[in-house]
Amino acid sequence: MFSKIFPKLHSEGYKFIVIAIVITIVLYNISIFLGLIGLILSTWVYYFFRDPERVVIEDDDYLVSPADGEVIKVEEVEGIKELGLENKKFNKISIFMNIFDCHVNRTPCAGKVEDILYKPGKFFNASLDKASEDNERNYYRIKDTHGNDIIVVQIAGLIARRIVCETNKNKELKQGERIGMIRFGSRADVYYENYTPLVKIGQRAISGETLLAKK
Repeated sequence: MFSKIFPKLHSEGYKFIVIAIVITIVLYNISIFLGLIGLILSTWVYYFFRDPERVVIEDDDYLVSPADGEVIKVEEVEGIKELGLENKKFNKISIFMNIFDCHVNRTPCAGKVEDILYKPGKFFNASLDKASEDNERNYYRIKDTHGNDIIVVQIAGLIARRIVCETNKNKELKQGERIGMIRFGSRADVYYENYTPLVKIGQRAISGETLLAKK
């Protein structure tokens, strides 16, 4: 019960918590009302950087969600040109993370990290279509146990200003393993082949637990 109320904090969050607490103390010395606003801010910062444990299915015939948030796209698209996959067809699922969602991202499948590619960019609202091409983003190309290319794309949003990568090229990942996070509002796209989608637009997803697609 304690871990649900006070989940583990991601390492990226400690410095922001310290900053929020210092601001709260300063505001409290000005007035109690401002101190309460600072306390609310500090609480939000803590929960933004929460990193709860998740129960992963650990089944190679399924893809799990890489992010908490709302499913905003389920469609067929061309592959990502930055990875040389523009001549292949992929299914794509996009998940929008608002500022209250957990922002720790996980791999949808077990497999080997074939490539990681960071692209700097702008900071449009992550729910917009052009965010996939114009915003700051990080690509993870993962070869699953069936030999399929599974691409996870972290896309920074309107408020987000840093994408954090927590894995390496050639690393063997377990399904649902943490691969990084995005700070302050963002989106995760999953490109996959040879799986059937199990989610629909408007559905809420939980990172590492919600089943996105089935072999």
